[in-house]
This record gives sequence, C-alpha cells and structure tokens, in this order.
Amino acid sequence: MTGFEPGLPIRVAETTIPVRRILGRNPGPMTGPGTNSYLIGGSRLCLLDPGPVNAVQFESFMTALGARQLDYILITHTHADHSPAAWSIQQATGAELVGMPAPAVPGHDTTFNPTRVWQHNDRVDCGDYSIRLIHTPGHVSNHICYLLEQEKLLFTGDHVLQGTTSVILPPDGDMGAYLDSLGYLQTLDLRFLAPGHGDILNNPQQELSALIAHRLKREQKIIEKLAQLGTSTEEVLVRSVYDDVGEHLIPWALRTMLAHLIKLQREGFVVLNNEQWKLIRHD
Repeated sequence: MTGFEPGLPIRVAETTIPVRRILGRNPGPMTGPGTNSYLIGGSRLCLLDPGPVNAVQFESFMTALGARQLDYILITHTHADHSPAAWSIQQATGAELVGMPAPAVPGHDTTFNPTRVWQHNDRVDCGDYSIRLIHTPGHVSNHICYLLEQEKLLFTGDHVLQGTTSVILPPDGDMGAYLDSLGYLQTLDLRFLAPGHGDILNNPQQELSALIAHRLKREQKIIEKLAQLGTSTEEVLVRSVYDDVGEHLIPWALRTMLAHLIKLQREGFVVLNNEQWKLIRHD
C-alpha cells in the first residue's frame, strides 16, 4: 500500500483543513498495516488515536507537531491498539483528552482518563474547524466516531474499516447497537471516511450500505444453518457460517457470531439450552 510509511505524516483526503495520517508501528493480522493516527489542523492541532505505547512512534508524533501546540487528543475507543499512548503524549503536551472511559470488561486500556465527561454531539472547537463526537456503540460500548464538520470527514475508528469488517465483542459489544449506529451514520452528510485501519473511503453512503447488507446477510446465514442443523454449539455453527474465512480468524468470527446470536435471541428468533442454539422462529 502506498502512503503507509510508519511514523510519517501523510496528507490524506482532498480537504482544506489538513488531515495527516501517521501510521502506527504495529502491523498484524488484526491491525493490517497498523493503527492509523490522524493529525488534524494547521495551527491548532488534534491528534486522533495515538495507538500503543512505542518510544519511536512517540518521537514521530513530537516531530510532526514541531513547535505547534497540540490542543486535543481524541480517542475513538480504549482498545490497546488505539489509546495507550495518549497518556504520555498528554503529559508532554498538556493536550486535553477527549473520549469515553474504558468499560469494566477485560481488554481495555484503563490508563485512559478523559479530562471531563464527553457525550454524543459534544463539539471540540479548534477555531477554524470543529469536531463533533458521534457515539457509535457496537464494536465496544465506548466507541466514538469524530466528524470534522467543515470537511464532512468522519474518523471511524474500528466502527467502519477499509477492506474488512470489525469484530463485535460481547458482552460489551452489541450487534444490534452496531447496526443502529451504522443506520445513524447514514443520516449524516459525509464526503470521506477515515478508518482506524486501512485507507480513506471516498463513498461513505455506499460503504455504509454495503456494510449493513453484509452483516444482515451473515445473520441470515446463521438462521439458515440453524434451520438445517436443528441445534448446534457455537463451535460447530461458526465453521458453517464463516466457511469463507481463514482458520486463524475463526476465534474472532466466533465472537462476532455470538453477537449475532445474542441479537437474534433478544428478537425471539433463537434460544440457548445446554450450550446448544436452536431456531424457534423463521420469518
């Protein structure tokens, strides 16, 4: 992928307000090339999702800032590949921390402590631009997308990714909430999506529609497979429902399938008895 050199601030999207991606030094099966951090603004700056703690990357951030002041550090959610570096950068710059605290479940960065309570539709005012917080629970409960209002550019974190779909992680993650959040994003006037992993997406509404359709198609496949099997454990069902993914992704597919099953259970389509899922309604 061109334009994905770790640590270098690369201008992305055709915007008047500068947006520069600074790729993280954490490539992997779940992070792709690495976590995308974004440096936003010209004179008054915001840094979004500085990623994991890494001394070399910290120096890359300081070099990108130069003599300019960092006003805000924006965090989409508190997974280990998005937020842990926020604390050291805040200590070095005095920037205000924006985001929601970690939920009380394993796998989250508890070092992230925002400077005040932030809520859906709050705005960060940076003079010549403003950024609106869009609460998008689903992947996890404290997920926030950030809308650069003057450019209609939405920073999507792990809610919308390029070239892949995010894992939904119950009990904190919720498939119903995830789909509702996608539906809300469809009501916004957007020009660009800037994901937490991968490249800029230039057709937001097309991407959102395709993502919703993909999730609903997978849900329908769960219903069809349960209708065929009668009853099934999650371990058996996942290999039928996700027969199109690699073996190394099955543990993550299992988590997302469970989120689908919990949604279907809540809606009265399936029940769980003795670790066996059963279809009880098929509209």
